[in-house]
Amino acid sequence: MESPLFLVTMKIFFLSCIAVGGFITTVPELQRYVVDIHNWMSTDTFVTLFGLAQAAPGPNFLVVSLVGWEVGGWVGAISATVAACIPTIIIAYSASRVWARHNSAGWYKLIERATTPVAVGLILGTGILLTIGASRGEWKGVAVTVATAAFLLASRRSPLIPLAVASLLGVTGLV
Repeated sequence: MESPLFLVTMKIFFLSCIAVGGFITTVPELQRYVVDIHNWMSTDTFVTLFGLAQAAPGPNFLVVSLVGWEVGGWVGAISATVAACIPTIIIAYSASRVWARHNSAGWYKLIERATTPVAVGLILGTGILLTIGASRGEWKGVAVTVATAAFLLASRRSPLIPLAVASLLGVTGLV
């Protein structure tokens, strides 16, 4: 049987190979793998790590470093981070070479336009999965998420406003 560190590193490596739209699009599968399949952490822990990674400055894939840390300590954090970076670097380099050669071709522009809705759908799926996991099935958490999304879609105000409101609701125990 393989070690948890090896398994999570390989899963992150393979997820990084298919991360269309950024690593955040593969977070639901990572959550399913580490929480539902292997029980290496709880849903609450995963959602907390994801929230921490999003709150920290830096790229979206920081969640893999935290998941790696949770599964395998500092070696896990390094392994997971490298596993997330290597395929992305290779794919980005290769894609930039193709783009430089074919960026004006009709088929290339069609592929670019076609991948946008796929990436948006994957990101929305991530949001739904994390909302359900964080709310633990309670309607109040879902309501705060829907209200936050509506606020952000209807106004050009800072996203820190609904974040502050949600934090206050959480601190006071209302959510």
